[in-house]
Amino acid sequence: MGLVMKNHYELVIKNCMILTMDEKNRTFERGYIGVENGIITYIGSEKVRGEEEIDGSGKVAIPGLINCHTHSPMTLFRGIAEDLPLKKWLENTIWPLEKRLRPHHVYWGALLACLEMVRTGTTCFNDQYFFMDEVARAVEKIGLRASLSWGLLELHDPERGEKELRKGVQFAEKYMKYANGRIVTKLGPHAEYSCSLEFLKRVRTEAHRLGIGIHMHLAESKYYVSEYIKRLGIHPVLSLAKINFLSHDVIVAHCIHIGDEEISTLTRYGVKVAYNPTANMKVALGIPRIVDMLKAGIIVGIGTDGPASNNSLDMFREMKQAALLQKIHYGDPTVLPARKVLRMATIDAAKVLGLEHTIGSLEVGKRADIVLVNLKGPHLTPLHDIYATLVYAASGADVDTVLVDGKIILHQGEILTVDEHQVIEKAIRASRELLEVVS
Repeated sequence: MGLVMKNHYELVIKNCMILTMDEKNRTFERGYIGVENGIITYIGSEKVRGEEEIDGSGKVAIPGLINCHTHSPMTLFRGIAEDLPLKKWLENTIWPLEKRLRPHHVYWGALLACLEMVRTGTTCFNDQYFFMDEVARAVEKIGLRASLSWGLLELHDPERGEKELRKGVQFAEKYMKYANGRIVTKLGPHAEYSCSLEFLKRVRTEAHRLGIGIHMHLAESKYYVSEYIKRLGIHPVLSLAKINFLSHDVIVAHCIHIGDEEISTLTRYGVKVAYNPTANMKVALGIPRIVDMLKAGIIVGIGTDGPASNNSLDMFREMKQAALLQKIHYGDPTVLPARKVLRMATIDAAKVLGLEHTIGSLEVGKRADIVLVNLKGPHLTPLHDIYATLVYAASGADVDTVLVDGKIILHQGEILTVDEHQVIEKAIRASRELLEVVS
């Protein structure tokens, strides 16, 4: 990409196995990565030196994992509303609690989530929530990368919708390229059942005007899809196509209750899908037809969903669940192999977010978002298939070092950018405040 080769760099990661996740799936058994000004400027087997060096012996370097759908501040609600159906979970517990949220709650909840993501190898996440200014501050503070959207909950109230859309647009304009360019923004209408078609038309118009994408839930619940069809006489996917809402810049989370016609429609418009296996299972929402979507040409990434409906933001756990759920659903152990699953959490996920030219693979010219995974654990031994080892055996606890934009955030298990104990203490206090008010 026009970058000059040399043998000395600002930062070098040396002596590690490297999975590039590029188009050729190149790997290096013992490789070196050179970084300058936050950009990968060398990757290969030739020995190079750096002003600063990280010894990757016994480790594998992979692109930073990308969480395609979550609600990070919901760490504060982890363990509160357990073992409930979605409608009851949302309407009786989560939404009443969210009405009590204040900016400082969101900040500490989001920072706690960022801390968990760094520790488990996630370097970029796609988030939708409220008080998103505070999430942006948390991302900037810890040094991660994110795609952020203000959750627009219109609830079929035009006056409320105008206020919501204004918030979403103002946030998107203010925080685009925030945190030295590590943050991008989108518009985030909550879901097809919580937003009217007129409102979604307005969202589509504003997204076009701003030149940004859209991130929303779609066809997540059988109940809500059935009610939608009763009310409008058409499946929500087809309804959105009818109003020219769907496009290549739209990310839809879940897409569980869709058929062949809906899959074909999503394919035709280039819509991207965020697959959230653990949350789908926990709330018993169903199993999306991910293999059929992939065969149809839909780009699918993996997400954890929020930590209130998953309890974990560990993308290693999510990758394993993503593979196993599809195997049991199709009754075929060959579907969704480990290598493809890792791509769905790296380069495919970057494509979902529209960031594939910047992140998602380890290539010269891309930002240096790099994770080193320690391979020395007994549960990762012996090493026969590195992709299977990472997807089926590893966990976030095996992450040793994390870099974003070439900056070391986690090194040998130590967080370098925030006071971890303070974040945990403040988040506990924020959660208690919310629960005390409710009780």
